[in-house]
Amino acid sequence: MSMLADLVEVVIGVDTHKHTHTAAVLDARTGAVLDRTTVTADPDGYAQLLALAGRHPGLRAWAMEGTGGYGAGLHRHLAAAGELVVELDRPKRPARRAGAKSDPIDAERAARDALARTQLAQPKTGPERAALQMRLTARRAAVEAATTAQRQLHALIITAPEAVRARFRGQNTRTMITTATRLRPTTASGDVEIITALTVLRDLARRIRTLETEATSHEKAILTIVRSWRPDLLTLTGVGPIVAATVLTAWSHPGRCRNDAAFAMLAGVAPIPASSGKTIRYRLNRSGDRQLNRALHTITLSRLRYDEPTRAYADRRRTQGKTDREIKRCLKRYIARDLYRRLENPPQPLDAP
Repeated sequence: MSMLADLVEVVIGVDTHKHTHTAAVLDARTGAVLDRTTVTADPDGYAQLLALAGRHPGLRAWAMEGTGGYGAGLHRHLAAAGELVVELDRPKRPARRAGAKSDPIDAERAARDALARTQLAQPKTGPERAALQMRLTARRAAVEAATTAQRQLHALIITAPEAVRARFRGQNTRTMITTATRLRPTTASGDVEIITALTVLRDLARRIRTLETEATSHEKAILTIVRSWRPDLLTLTGVGPIVAATVLTAWSHPGRCRNDAAFAMLAGVAPIPASSGKTIRYRLNRSGDRQLNRALHTITLSRLRYDEPTRAYADRRRTQGKTDREIKRCLKRYIARDLYRRLENPPQPLDAP
């Protein structure tokens, strides 16, 4: 299997930051550092990096971390220019020369790390994927904030004066929110504690409603994007708009994951051997993209509840001595394989008669 050093003549490692990017140009054959520079993280700086690369002729590749973060702008600029970009993971501390760290050192390390690789990771790309990622991030923040506000509402009702608490007794969470939004604090009681409790509970309830409305708006936008990009995913059992969007943002585009095993490893569902002596078993994989793993877990739970073939499979595996956790692990691996094949080979539209 060829390494990157066999494919290119120059590798440019880039250490990305919020305001600056530092690049190191290495000869792919000898590993010698040919050039170094630090530029601003803006279009002018990106143009300077391309000019730097142009001074070293030959086939080249760019190696960088943070293509979805600080390096997103540079990655778009390089992709538009037709450059080959290799995505790298953040290095573990022991690999940093006894802890040594600086921008030039990290840029050089990125280039050397890429040169030694046989499997090259492609950065996530595509306008639909980027749009889904932004919507998912905003929706997740709104849902988490609404959940936090609900817990605060419960806690404040429990500790509120009895005159306030009595209005909520016996109600569930949704009814509590409705009741709280209708509170009308007045100064007639003259009790500052009651007035404050009514005001704070009303404001919390209105915040919850606003956040829930925001989350619903994001979910509708996500559904629209998924329907226009890959509507076939929504026909699968257990796959809704949020799950489909999560899978699509992790997958990104054809060829990013070289096979279904790599996609399973990305999702954290590849089986990890945990055998000992005469016992042969596999354990759960706790690495990978946890949001993607959560999406596969959601599909698994849904199919175990509503999909008859999946229920029959689980019953059969239980008779073979498998635990429910092991059955779910097997199902997630199967679902990852099926999703990967569908993503890489989308259904072709039928020709109109």
